Amino acid sequence: MTTNIDQPYAYRRRELIEPDWTRLPGWRDVTTAEWEDVQWQRVHCIKNVTQLRALMGDLLEDRFYADLERDQAERATMSMLVTPQMMNTMVPATDEPMPAAGPAFTEAFYADPVRRYMLPVFSDRRTDWPSHPFATRDSLHEHDMWVVEGLTHRYPTKVLAEMLPTCPQYCGHCTRMDLVGNSTPQFTKLKLAGKPVDRYAAMLDYLHRTPGVRDVVVSGGDVANMPWKNLEGFLDKLLEIETVRDIRLATKALMGLPQHWLQEDVVEGVARISHKARARGVSVAIHTHVNSVQSVTPLVAKAATAMLDAGVRNVRNQGVLMRGVNDTPEQLLDLCFALQDEAMITPYYFYMCDMIPFSEHWRLSLKEAQELQHAIMGYLPGFATPRIVCDVPFVGKRWVHQVESYETEHGMSFWRKHYRTSIEAGDEQALSREYVYYDPIYTLPQAGQDWWRSTTDLQASHEAALVGASASRAASAADLG
Repeated sequence: MTTNIDQPYAYRRRELIEPDWTRLPGWRDVTTAEWEDVQWQRVHCIKNVTQLRALMGDLLEDRFYADLERDQAERATMSMLVTPQMMNTMVPATDEPMPAAGPAFTEAFYADPVRRYMLPVFSDRRTDWPSHPFATRDSLHEHDMWVVEGLTHRYPTKVLAEMLPTCPQYCGHCTRMDLVGNSTPQFTKLKLAGKPVDRYAAMLDYLHRTPGVRDVVVSGGDVANMPWKNLEGFLDKLLEIETVRDIRLATKALMGLPQHWLQEDVVEGVARISHKARARGVSVAIHTHVNSVQSVTPLVAKAATAMLDAGVRNVRNQGVLMRGVNDTPEQLLDLCFALQDEAMITPYYFYMCDMIPFSEHWRLSLKEAQELQHAIMGYLPGFATPRIVCDVPFVGKRWVHQVESYETEHGMSFWRKHYRTSIEAGDEQALSREYVYYDPIYTLPQAGQDWWRSTTDLQASHEAALVGASASRAASAADLG
């Protein structure tokens, strides 16, 4: 017998829809053939306010453009670069009519989740705490762990190969903002010094000499910006290393520029690599980055299916948890079901937004992340229920409930690990030390906010808080004993 029960979340399948790009004045005459052409997409990316004005016509009010220009001048960690595919999913007008030009459309555009992280504006940012006091450009210390230029050896059996410093689109929250993209008025970007061919050779040589590494994440930037013949050449050599058993291609472009992954030469190339990998017992997967359900369109589903048909073992999603984008159980579950049911993309991770400069308005507290993880359990299949993870500096990814202890007044969570990174070979305390992660200060109780606000020597206070928190835990343990 079927019983109707009210649940906190009501599941329903939603047909994917490619929003009508001709609703935007600048693309009124764009044909389907042009839209599905990858070169047209790349040429018509939005790179500045002038191009955005030409696209939107009179839909947006001048106040939005002024807000965007101020952010680019004073806050942006990434230069502006948005593919037409991504622009088209902002205020998509699929379920209901598009808001009228002027104030109504401007407000809808401000509120749009894709806009919030792809075209951040000055008024989005916190004015009290635009950056956490301990925010850093390379918040995960990936460059500190380079064993050769661009190759991060952070985990015992896994490495990250940063093949190039560019993407088809630039996300405002990018954790690799220190390296990826063009410099902005606020930040001069790191430049890769070596020639690509020399860097790739050094990476392969290190992997030949380091048999403990079995898993290689091939990333950047975004591998969709590498000419396919160059990427295939690197993958062919990677497959010759007997100890490598897993290869993951990291590309947000599967969602942001699916036209790339639908090109005939790319599909055929992926099939060749997948066939070779399968014959050698190596798993090849694609990891993409989708943050909002409205980004999952028929073209994205078509690209994911094409990759699976070409022989990759899996297509997985690694999103980033952000306030105003996907910070409710409904938003996360809607996205995960669209990925799983309609696009054959497995929901895998949602990372807490990293502590880069000017990211506080996006970041959630650990407590909020734990509540979200709890709220989405039980709806999706277990293998497709994403883990919400905190990427703790010098530690790595940890499920949010793996925290060792959590001092909520000052927003400090403490974590341990059971392996050493490549820079800790001689560190006897690495496996017993507690590593700290910080909540956004504006999410703290008033006493905690006052403490941070009154701190004049942040480093001294940081060390005192760590000592005090450790002493408090020790006293509690003694009491229990």
